[in-house]
Amino acid sequence: MAEKHSVGVPTPRIDGEHKVSGKAKYAVDVTFPDMLWGKILRSPISYGRIKSIDTSKAMQVPGVVGILTGEDVAGLRIGRRVVDMPIVADGMVRFIGEKVAAVSAETEDAAEEAAALIEVEYEEMDPVLDPVEAMESSAPLLHPDVHTYKGLPQKLDGPTNRVIYVNWEKGDIEKGFEEADIIVENTFTTPKVHQAYIEPHSCVAKTDPATGAAEIWACSKVPYGIRGQVAAAVQVDPESIVVHPCYIGGDFGGKGDFMDIALCYSLSKKSGGRPVKIVMDYDEEFIAGNPRHASIIKVRTGAKKDGTITAHHMDFIFDTGAYCAFKPNGILGGPQKSPGPYNMPNTFVEEHMVYTNQVPCGHMRSPGDPQGFFANESQLDLLAEALGMNPADLRRKNLLEGVHDSPVGEKVDYVGSNAVFDKALEETRYYEPRPRNVGKGIGLVQWSVNGGKGLVKFRLDDTGTLTVSSAMLDQGVGTFTLLEQMAEQELKIPAENIRFEHFDTSAGIQDSGLGGSRGTRVYGNAGYDGIMKTREELLEAGANALDAPREDIDLADGQVVHKNAGRAISYADVVKAKGSAIETEGLYDDTSKVADAAMCAQIAEVEVDPETGNVELKRLVTSHSTGTILNPLMHQGQIEGASMTGIGYGMMEHLMVDDGKVTTANFGDYKIPTMRDVPELTTLLSEHKRGPGPYNSMAIGETANIPTAGAIANAVADACGVRIMSLPITSEKVFEALNRKS
Repeated sequence: MAEKHSVGVPTPRIDGEHKVSGKAKYAVDVTFPDMLWGKILRSPISYGRIKSIDTSKAMQVPGVVGILTGEDVAGLRIGRRVVDMPIVADGMVRFIGEKVAAVSAETEDAAEEAAALIEVEYEEMDPVLDPVEAMESSAPLLHPDVHTYKGLPQKLDGPTNRVIYVNWEKGDIEKGFEEADIIVENTFTTPKVHQAYIEPHSCVAKTDPATGAAEIWACSKVPYGIRGQVAAAVQVDPESIVVHPCYIGGDFGGKGDFMDIALCYSLSKKSGGRPVKIVMDYDEEFIAGNPRHASIIKVRTGAKKDGTITAHHMDFIFDTGAYCAFKPNGILGGPQKSPGPYNMPNTFVEEHMVYTNQVPCGHMRSPGDPQGFFANESQLDLLAEALGMNPADLRRKNLLEGVHDSPVGEKVDYVGSNAVFDKALEETRYYEPRPRNVGKGIGLVQWSVNGGKGLVKFRLDDTGTLTVSSAMLDQGVGTFTLLEQMAEQELKIPAENIRFEHFDTSAGIQDSGLGGSRGTRVYGNAGYDGIMKTREELLEAGANALDAPREDIDLADGQVVHKNAGRAISYADVVKAKGSAIETEGLYDDTSKVADAAMCAQIAEVEVDPETGNVELKRLVTSHSTGTILNPLMHQGQIEGASMTGIGYGMMEHLMVDDGKVTTANFGDYKIPTMRDVPELTTLLSEHKRGPGPYNSMAIGETANIPTAGAIANAVADACGVRIMSLPITSEKVFEALNRKS
């Protein structure tokens, strides 16, 4: 009989039953007999001073227990890296939706009524809403003390609205432009978009007012991160805060920050230590969440007549909003990769992070990459047009293959770039003539996975049950399912004998949490390490129990077997004979970037109605180089989900802002793709047995999201001859462009 394998087999998510049956416990499900509800009063103005706050009417509402204002937390700031956000507005408000006060009450209705009765007098000031204007020397300084803030990636000499500036370069950019026969320069813009997870941010905090110790339940994928951020903000020992695990109802990059947790902590403390629950309404999510950054991207490219790129300059201006606190590194990493998988000997990439009086931005799936690759892939088509070349041929001429330096000088191994691109071109019959008003557009991307630190523990007891324990909180990628698959395969233990335990932050070790497609690399490798240690201890204990040489022992079907004598003993009996459970732990701690890069080539096919400008995405072909595919079902799910995120970004999503106020503050106005927007989706896979994850696996969660908007923009231009240089690509924009052209 052939050996049964679990890794590489389509396997449903192990948490699926809990989620669909209602057994899964989210932060909103956490309740206590004496729990209070918290509600937040938010600023109605973009920018101004708080002259006075009158809470007297609010305190008269029956059931109100505590009211928190900036005076209670004066001087306390919080941030994932850049510590610039007050827990509650401390004398100033800097965006519509900023927290000004909070109420705790016995019921949600009482808390909401009381919050509405708080009277605030503002001295309104002229807001700065445009990041380009914010960088001018005449612009008001939104953070006069910014140069004193903790966590800045680089030292500032004095106050400025350009809070962060970084750049990456290779070669001599000026020399590259001097060598060019043609130079093409364009500017592209992208809007804010929301992650649109089903579960809004929610948290519960229970404090000890005397010591500052606390217990926290929150929809966060980085429990140790929020423990440290909250502890630093409220000035207590991180070890005195315990973050308990909760299920996460959608993430897409948006559940890695502290949001209202420090406020919830402070409100609990103000309320005598009673537990307080805060759940954002979805209109609060839209006006005060942590959306993807809007951007302005200037791209200048020089090339020879034959299409050889000689110089490439990308200048990113990101509107960070009122604060930088929601970003784990302060900057976005996408610009560094945005020149793409192309041979560019002279490259200069700049990133400006600029304060404005708008909603603070954070992380969304592949932060900074969709903005940059939309601009870059659009620019390459425009360069091809100026040269009179086919866009595919221009890319082919400059495409990196094998081990090369990236455009900004990083050593990267692009696995099978040409093969991946060829598959997409062949599948779409790219070079064949198109019907009238039908166009095809290309988008390419490379991706190298992030690293981190993670711990997974294993315990095999005298019932034959394997308990897998970790502080990792699966935000939707299925990492616990992968751990089960690996345990089944390497330990030959049936799935029904495997159980999972989520550590709180007092039981595990401080780790990186999830994000940046690192789940499989970090926790997969940690799990594999622990599983193989368990296997060795089990074999050793089994050999002792069977009184047999270690080399004659193997594992099969939940038993230790003597390969030659035909004798066997169950895992439960092995543990009993040993006299104690088999306990191991696997640790992975590697934050380095890896050389192996995943490659994705997408080709979008659209049809444009020249009378209305309507764009129909008829087909999307997404071709990938991957490492070993560990679970084809989840792997394909990541590709399809990411592709739909890219489609939404390219064609409809837009967090609209008018004079500083978000006007798309509900899902009736804020559009995301539905089933009717799903095109024919074709996935092509080129599997390579290489990558930084267990079994030489590689990240897949973000690549399919990145080039889609650029591919769609290029397809629209191919179909009707008009170039849309601002996202989203709507029928209105196409209609207006067609009218201007005619």
